[in-house]
Amino acid sequence: MGTNGSTVLEPFEPLRQGLPPIDPAAVSSSASCALPPRYEAVRGARQFTKSTLAQWELGECFDDVALVVSELVTNALRHALPSDTPRTAEQDPPVRLHLMRWTSRLVCAVRDPSHESPVTREADDFSAESGRGLFLVDSFSDSWGWHPLAGTLHGKVVWALFRIGAEQQ
Repeated sequence: MGTNGSTVLEPFEPLRQGLPPIDPAAVSSSASCALPPRYEAVRGARQFTKSTLAQWELGECFDDVALVVSELVTNALRHALPSDTPRTAEQDPPVRLHLMRWTSRLVCAVRDPSHESPVTREADDFSAESGRGLFLVDSFSDSWGWHPLAGTLHGKVVWALFRIGAEQQ
């Protein structure tokens, strides 16, 4: 389901430009998985995140990271896919989750085919079941942002950064 290696970072030059200074050569680990255009993919993204963080011995970060991954993937599936995208198609998944680890930082990035910026909005009322996804991303990560993809890649990347290890304090 996933891939590992520094090649995952090649399409993310805009992503690295939006982050605090991090040497791309200092990436200690990276993993990526394609997600089918179905809402069940959110569960798969959480499972992929759990196993990846366990391999990286970052299991203590799982709750916050999984919540953010769930929100980013849900937003990509709900808002970034054209309404005529078949929700059962298995070929050429349009959404991809990337996890990248540096010594003191972890980045979760979700790539989708839309060029539209993510929109932070207030839920209509406190009991509303949707509308607070990016608020949660902002609350549980140390920072987040998005960048359009350039070159042959189409769409955008929405990312969230977590400080890990000694830099958490």
